[in-house]
Amino acid sequence: MKLLIVTGGTGGHIYPALALADCAMQRWKDAEILFIGNDDRMEAKEIPAHGYAFSALHTSGFSGSLWHKGKAFMQMLIAKGQAKKIIKQFQPDVVIGFGGYVSAPVMLAASSLGISTMIHEQNSIVGAANRLVMGKVDAIVTCYEKCNEVFHGNVRLLGNPRATLAAQTPFDEAYFLSLGLSPAKRTVLIVMGSLGSTSVNEVMKDALVAIPEGIQVLYVSGRNNYEEMKDCFDNPDIHVVDYVRTLSILDHIDLLVCRAGATTIAELSAKGIASILIPSPYVAHNHQYFNAMQLCEQGAALMIEEKDLCADTLNAKMHELLDDPLRLADVAACAKKMGKPNAADDMLGWIEQLKR
Repeated sequence: MKLLIVTGGTGGHIYPALALADCAMQRWKDAEILFIGNDDRMEAKEIPAHGYAFSALHTSGFSGSLWHKGKAFMQMLIAKGQAKKIIKQFQPDVVIGFGGYVSAPVMLAASSLGISTMIHEQNSIVGAANRLVMGKVDAIVTCYEKCNEVFHGNVRLLGNPRATLAAQTPFDEAYFLSLGLSPAKRTVLIVMGSLGSTSVNEVMKDALVAIPEGIQVLYVSGRNNYEEMKDCFDNPDIHVVDYVRTLSILDHIDLLVCRAGATTIAELSAKGIASILIPSPYVAHNHQYFNAMQLCEQGAALMIEEKDLCADTLNAKMHELLDDPLRLADVAACAKKMGKPNAADDMLGWIEQLKR
């Protein structure tokens, strides 16, 4: 099996693509995988660091002035021609696009060459690149039913490959203990992404003062905020770190307070973890809010919009769950029901059908 995967721009596009590639290498021992991404975004370093072959294109989004949009259009035409050359040389069985503006010219090139194509939409709001190519591809994979408002045709709700990675990752007790945590205590994990959130950090300084007795908190401040936050709490049950290997400890997390990015939601639902979601308002089309709403409508999470976030609102939501073990368990069970732990395998099964 020869797969060409195109992805880029953000971790929300890149990490699901890497998860699928890892599962493909496990499924097919003779698999050959080539990634395409932008030459100036995080994929240019992240994907080779994971050991995969990488070819770079140069594209940009269709935002800004008319001049910038025109420039982006010309870049896409050039990238489409370059992608055709790469595809002809590599001769993939299937081309899979995970979004980001770099994916559009590659998917269009593959379609024009008669290569089987699949796109994956991680969010509940369909991204611009996938909107552009959706009429040209053979298969569309979604994570939320809301995407059916935009996508039509050969669409399957299979989920995010990161869910499979989460489901397969075992609990690392030694690592859990190294964080200063006790397996005998209920644990709240608070994490706002690798860099953290300055605005959320300010709220936590007041909110965590009222954490229920007997609850331990692992607060991931993010690398940019660690020095400011590490000595803010006198409570020995509040542990501040700059980074955590989240998947290695999810099996012992009772409540997760986090953003509503596609990867995070895929992971917590695969594990069946109750959560309080604080969607980032700084993302395209406010898609994290709509991601969170998909869970809230099923009773699978609680949500606080950042404009409403303060110590009182966060404390109220935490106590709502932590003071009521039955409610906490019910929210976790609803999250588990929404999980797609077989997402990667289901996608690879469909890819096999596309090849045939």
